[in-house]
Amino acid sequence: MNKYSVTEENYIKAIYHLGMKTEVVNTNQLADALQTKAASVTDMLKKLKRKKLVSYTPYYGCALTPKGTSLAMLIVRRHRLWEYFLSEKLGFNWQEVHDVAEELEHVGSEELVSKLDAFLGYPKVDPHGDPIPDSKGKISEVNLLSLVDYTMNKPGFVVKIGEQSSALLEVLEQKRISIGARIKVLQKTAFDQSMEIKINNKYTAHISKELAENIFIKTV
Repeated sequence: MNKYSVTEENYIKAIYHLGMKTEVVNTNQLADALQTKAASVTDMLKKLKRKKLVSYTPYYGCALTPKGTSLAMLIVRRHRLWEYFLSEKLGFNWQEVHDVAEELEHVGSEELVSKLDAFLGYPKVDPHGDPIPDSKGKISEVNLLSLVDYTMNKPGFVVKIGEQSSALLEVLEQKRISIGARIKVLQKTAFDQSMEIKINNKYTAHISKELAENIFIKTV
């Protein structure tokens, strides 16, 4: 049985993701991310501090403690394994897996997660290319270039998607861009940094700078 509530785990995961961009996460950032009131965030941060999951200073912000980071990695591990299972074994598309995995990530059985990992063959990344933490919470990050910074006319393949909103994933699907797709930048427009790309040596597409910034490439 889980030691922490769904709400507590959602806060921990939100602090983890926001903390990847800033050392200290403030109350307003958390309120926006979790779509709740600042007063509710303050109350929860006090509770998480008592449980030694966060360090929190009023009017300044919070950060995960080592204990909180360990919990965050466990939640992220569960989420990404479930996404992989839903995509690879049940045929969910990558627009659908996130919301379902949001519910399944709170199933706290360590044995279930370990058996799921083994059943899936110990995958390293989820359907969006994000690394899956191992059983010890270790994560292998790889420095990747976004398509906007990638070399012209140099073949590469898509290994990760940055923002994973339904709207962005829908655009990628329309343009036949997925994890593993072979990409070559044919032309960049100086005015707005939009570009023309070749996909899988078959299709040509025009994409915006914003979309290109969320497509991460590894050299073939």
